[in-house]
Order: sequence, then C-alpha cells, then structure tokens
Amino acid sequence: MIKILFICHGNICRSPMAEFVMKDMVKKAGLAEDFHIESAATSSEEIWGGRGNPVYPPARKKLLENGIDPSGKEARKTTPADYDEYDYLIGMDTMNLRNMRRIYGGDPEGKISLLLDYCGRTGQEVADPWYTGDFEATWDDVTEGCAALLEQLRSGMTDRS
Repeated sequence: MIKILFICHGNICRSPMAEFVMKDMVKKAGLAEDFHIESAATSSEEIWGGRGNPVYPPARKKLLENGIDPSGKEARKTTPADYDEYDYLIGMDTMNLRNMRRIYGGDPEGKISLLLDYCGRTGQEVADPWYTGDFEATWDDVTEGCAALLEQLRSGMTDRS
C-alpha cells in the first residue's frame, strides 16, 4: 500500500483539496485499495479545543463543483510519527517543506517533496487561495500535480509487477 500525506499550513484549503482530488483519481483508476491518502497542517492554527476546522467553504465549493465531497474532514497537525507512517510527504510550498523538516527532524529517507515537482514544475508552489482568493488556480495546480504523481506511482507499480 502506498501512503501519501499532503501538507499545507492550515489543512483547510490546499492539502485537503489535494487529498480529496487524489482519492478521487485513484478511485476512478480502480486503485483505491492500493493507496492510503490523507492531509495535515504544519501549524495548529485551524485546530480549536482538540477539533480541527472543516475544509474552508470556498475550497469545499470547488471540490463539490467537481463531484468530490470532502465532508467529515477536519484539520489536523502533522506529527513526527507521520514521517515513519507515510511513504510520501508532499508539501504545497517551500515554507511547508521547511516546517516539515523541522517537525520531522530532517528528511533522512528523502520522502519530502513539493506537489508540483511531479509535473515538471520543480520548485514551484501550489497557489495559496487563502491569500489570492483564486480557488480556480489552486484547483488547476492540485489536479495537475496529483495527476502527474499518480502517473509516476502507477509506473512504479507496473515496474514492480
């Protein structure tokens, strides 16, 4: 089983969009049983009284417009244990990567990457709609990155057969 954790600052916009887009893609590809996909935050800003906030309404709306329901998702903060639990720790921007390395104590196994690295946009960041308000640009980035990631992982699964 391939385990993927998508990570952004608050876990209410970009990383849950990536989580649910990727879940949808693997389901449509008939590979849902081969994957475990979640998302998390590098901060605890969206966690109150032990509960995480739901997906931010405009991000939720964009997912629903595309037939993807993120109901039940609550923000959570990544922990050092996630480093051992997941095969891929995928950040949305370079600040996420810095915070992930701090939380995990580095990246000795080379599990940390940016989502857009998978589609040849090395070093580029997923547009942050929290600041831009442009959820369409974020959707485009996330779907492009997830599609390329899935293609790469499928190739690796074929190679192992």
